[in-house]
Amino acid sequence: METIEQVQPSSFSQPFTKTTLTEVTDSLPRRPPCRVFFKNEYEQPSGSFKLRGIGNLIGRSIAKAESQGISKNSMLVLASSGGNAGLAAAYASEFYNVSCIVVLPTSAKAQISAKLKQYGAKTVIIGSNINEADTYLKNVLMAEYQDKHIIYCHPFDNPLIWEGHASLITELSTQLDANEFNKLRSVVCSVGGGGLYNGLFKGLQQCKTKNTDLLLIETNQAPTMKETIRRGEIFTLDSVSSIATSLACSYLSPKSLDNFQNDSNIHTYLESIDDLESIKPLVQFYNQTGVVVEPACGAALSVVYDQLHLLEKNLTGLSKDDIVVIVVCGGSCTTLEELNSFKTVIARQENKL
Repeated sequence: METIEQVQPSSFSQPFTKTTLTEVTDSLPRRPPCRVFFKNEYEQPSGSFKLRGIGNLIGRSIAKAESQGISKNSMLVLASSGGNAGLAAAYASEFYNVSCIVVLPTSAKAQISAKLKQYGAKTVIIGSNINEADTYLKNVLMAEYQDKHIIYCHPFDNPLIWEGHASLITELSTQLDANEFNKLRSVVCSVGGGGLYNGLFKGLQQCKTKNTDLLLIETNQAPTMKETIRRGEIFTLDSVSSIATSLACSYLSPKSLDNFQNDSNIHTYLESIDDLESIKPLVQFYNQTGVVVEPACGAALSVVYDQLHLLEKNLTGLSKDDIVVIVVCGGSCTTLEELNSFKTVIARQENKL
């Protein structure tokens, strides 16, 4: 079994940190048929798991450039993101002491722009969505800064990003003892563009786990993966509208479709839930921990709060010694004020029933 040190490059330090693994089996609303752990990625300095992958992409790119004699002063990180990916790029850039510009769509929340500036990143606000912001980055900014060595950060579709996310699995292998790791039946995460999924898949392959599956959760309002699988090919959704904005990706990484279709050793299950079901767990999680996470994170949490049947449906024959890990991916796109507004939405819906 590979250790996390073997997976991470040894030539430079990484900006992401080791996050806690907490058993919550006895504190859930309904006792599950197995042991359940939360992998608390909200503890990452930038607020989400994104720092693992994007931090790895930036770190490796810098190391490669320096090996070619390129100075950090001439490097520039360019990222297009309305949230967590941009924050990860900005934090990692500050960590490595390189310049960073994040292009935000006009729909980006004010707190994201403020946090980016705290990390020392410059921001450009343009376009009605991420695709338009990214087009501006590629067509305008790359030409404007052609004298710089540009490190381009896609939010999810890059092998170096998946390599960074794979560290989550190798980290799990050090936090669970050997017997427990062998009992790891499933890792549950939300899915948008597929970056985290690709990383978890890669990590399980590296650790040569046996009988460990992946359970992915998306929302009905952001059915990117469901529609891609149905069609059997990569395509672009005309529009994606979901409260879980971090899942609102217009296309799925081709690697994700390949993993799903060719998972002979690691089986992947996919389920969709309504937006409302992704916000209920946020309130329950906050009441338990005092931590605010975003609806994209709530999608994964739902399988052990209000949607336990999805766990039992896909992971048949679970025993009390089996272990399921929920990736509490975090996110900095939701405020306490918004969480309180979600409570109102939930109460109104429940009063209709």
